[in-house]
Amino acid sequence: MNSGMKGDMDMNASDLATLRMLIIREQRGEMVSPHDVASHLRISTASTTKLLDRLAASGHLERRPHPSDGRARVVVLTPKSRAEFFRHFGAHLAAMMAVADTYSDEQLTMIAEFVDGLSEAVSGSD
Repeated sequence: MNSGMKGDMDMNASDLATLRMLIIREQRGEMVSPHDVASHLRISTASTTKLLDRLAASGHLERRPHPSDGRARVVVLTPKSRAEFFRHFGAHLAAMMAVADTYSDEQLTMIAEFVDGLSEAVSGSD
C-alpha cells in the first residue's frame, strides 16, 4: 500500500508516515505539534522542519497557531491531503476494518498485546 501511494503522490516514507500520523490523530481528536512529528519519526527538529516545509509547499498540511497557546504551533492536514489519502487507502482501510470487526474487543486486545510483544522483541535485539 505504501509504495503505491508514495509513487502516486511523489512522497518518501517519512512524508507518508507523517500523513498517516496526522490522519490517526485527527480521528482521535488530538492535536499534533512539530515536536510530535519529530518524536514519532525519530528525526531531528531540523529534519522535521524540512519535512513540514515540503509537505506545506505541496499543499498537504498547514501550520496553525495552537488554539490555547499562542506561542505554539500545530500541524493539520489540508482537505487536499485528506482526500488523496482516502482515495489511495480508503478501500484498504475499509477491508481492514471489516476484518477487525470479526473479532471481539478482548480478542483484539490480545492480538495487540501479541504484536506489541513481537515488536519489542525485534526492537530489543538491535
